[in-house]
Amino acid sequence: MFGIYLKRELSRRKKAALVIAMGLALGIALVITVNSVSAGMQQAQDKVLKSLYGLGTDMTVTKAQAAPSSNSSGRPKFDFDAKSDSSKTQSSDRVMTQGGQSLKSSLVTEVAAQKGVASAVGALSLNVTKVDGSFTQGKAKSTTSGSGQQGGPGGQSGGTGAPQVQGGGASFDVNSYSVAGVDVTQQDLGPLATSKITTGSTFTAAQTSAKVAVLSKSYAKENKYKVGSTFKISGTKYKVIGIATPDSSESTTDVYVPLKQAQTLGDAKNKVTTIYVKATDSKQISTVKTTIQKNISGTTVTTSADLADTVSGSLSTASNLATSVGKWLSIAVLVAAFLVAALLTSSAVSRRVREFGTLKALGWPSRKVTRQVVGESIVNGLLGGVLGIALGLGAAYTVTAISPKLTAELGSTGGGGMGGPGGGGPGGPASSAAKNTVDIALSAPVSLTTIALAVGLAVTGGLIAGAMGGWRASRMRPADALRSVS
Repeated sequence: MFGIYLKRELSRRKKAALVIAMGLALGIALVITVNSVSAGMQQAQDKVLKSLYGLGTDMTVTKAQAAPSSNSSGRPKFDFDAKSDSSKTQSSDRVMTQGGQSLKSSLVTEVAAQKGVASAVGALSLNVTKVDGSFTQGKAKSTTSGSGQQGGPGGQSGGTGAPQVQGGGASFDVNSYSVAGVDVTQQDLGPLATSKITTGSTFTAAQTSAKVAVLSKSYAKENKYKVGSTFKISGTKYKVIGIATPDSSESTTDVYVPLKQAQTLGDAKNKVTTIYVKATDSKQISTVKTTIQKNISGTTVTTSADLADTVSGSLSTASNLATSVGKWLSIAVLVAAFLVAALLTSSAVSRRVREFGTLKALGWPSRKVTRQVVGESIVNGLLGGVLGIALGLGAAYTVTAISPKLTAELGSTGGGGMGGPGGGGPGGPASSAAKNTVDIALSAPVSLTTIALAVGLAVTGGLIAGAMGGWRASRMRPADALRSVS
């Protein structure tokens, strides 16, 4: 009897049921859209952190950059012979460590021994400033200062030095690129972990001192290098054995070499600039951070959560809108939808005075009338849930199909930042004056949890509307039906 009566009453009031369902559907669709976009924002931020921080890395250990002395300009110096043949091109490389102060390599073992640390690996980040040019004329030996500023992926800064020549002129090009020293025995953690070797091969454990290099795809393409090519850094010739493609965005490191080779180039024997750390339990990262800071003084420990706080740009703006404005807008729309559904249901019950009064006159108890109204409201709510899920999925699919581009800028967190070799860890480009910018395509994934939430909201909306309508119906008396007839 309940089912038959329910079906008959819903088919008689299709328009009213559709209005109530559509009101709930809009609120539910907005919740799905906001939740899916927020999930997409989180995924985008995770991609940024993965590409800039390091795959599998939970935290990094660095040492704060020392303040430059008052008599130091902080710029690399290059010596050239101004008396040389003006037609002869001169070249000079200046290799400098990037980011914070160097750490002793022995600290890697000390960090790895801390409670809660699964593994730790050291890396050395270098910046190579290359100056090429010639003197048109000159009478004395000259010193040229280059900016030493990295020019992003590919390493070409496009800058020009300012040679100081007595009695003559000179023309020099200053280009800069980044080099990361990789522990070839533990490549699953550290600079190269954020990239995949797409051409050639990566380092082997036996190549700890080999003069070989892996280049980022963008740097190799710009400089027309391929597997088997050779190039020089400060007079040392290196052979390209592989081309690495970053998992997302552009690589923040141009050249990868074995750690010992990087230490030789940077005159930093038994030194590292970054220690990448993986915790045994991701839920205990803050505890591990505190342990390292307590037991190893003079270091700065930065977690991925610290790095996330430094992400800015349109990704951060959109994420804030989705989590704050979007959340409150969803709540407001849902409250309005529930209220409208309750009022419409109550109004519909008021127009059915004769019907419910007659049913009571025939012997229906109030609880049976209330059950009938609540049943109709739940069906309306479920219908709204189905429509809302369809609308929400459509909106999420549209966002994913359009894939709007968002930018993320990684700033410094102090203590050398977290822009490190290979991925924006400490000591890399993010710790320089120029911020590292990554472009991310936004998607809007819809999870089963979001669908379950939508179904729950649909049932809740139906129950609220049914409660209001049932309360109104329960207050009716058979006499109300007789008065409506007259």
